[in-house]
Amino acid sequence: MINITIDGHVGSGKSTLAKGIAKALNFKTFDTGAVYRSLACAFREKYTEVNEENINEFIKDIKVQIKFENDLQHVIVDGEDFTPYIRTEEISMLSSVISPYQVLRDKVTTLQRDFARVYNCVVEGRDIGTIVLPDADVKFFITADEKVRAKRRFEQIKDKKDSPSFEEILKDLRERDYKDEHRAVAPLKPANDAIIIDTSDMSLEETIDRCVNIIKEKVSLN
Repeated sequence: MINITIDGHVGSGKSTLAKGIAKALNFKTFDTGAVYRSLACAFREKYTEVNEENINEFIKDIKVQIKFENDLQHVIVDGEDFTPYIRTEEISMLSSVISPYQVLRDKVTTLQRDFARVYNCVVEGRDIGTIVLPDADVKFFITADEKVRAKRRFEQIKDKKDSPSFEEILKDLRERDYKDEHRAVAPLKPANDAIIIDTSDMSLEETIDRCVNIIKEKVSLN
């Protein structure tokens, strides 16, 4: 199987880019963020406090399935599809709080590796090229100026009820960058052999085209 990894900062457009590359190459995508967010939804239904004891109890017997409907990834946790509920700011923040716990990361890593053995795929996240799939065929690290990322996020959600201000989004983004880069478990950093792409001045289409061309240069797709 051909495996492509995409790591990078929050708000850098990893998920959208992964889907664009996968569509261009007729690959599957594994949306890591959606898995963590779905786990956050499931955790919130059972627990009010995030701590090691609750995380260990939560993950012990949990069953997670990845399914596709019309090429859209659905994450099923203990029989419940949380996909419609994972894009709120509350769930986004909770997922960033629970994701550093090793037992939870181990669960997601197993899902990712199982997926990569079955499909030609694009897998995105924060530690895919460094930890999850270190032998991937092509690795990308996607970044952009923090204000550009905050503006993109603001434009996405500004019309929603009670949406945060640009300044609030920028503050949250900076905090999450710091946590991602300094956490003890699998900190955010480019793999040694990753191709770093700064999308600050690139459109989504330009970024997809650049990545697809690089993949075609490095991997035989026949």
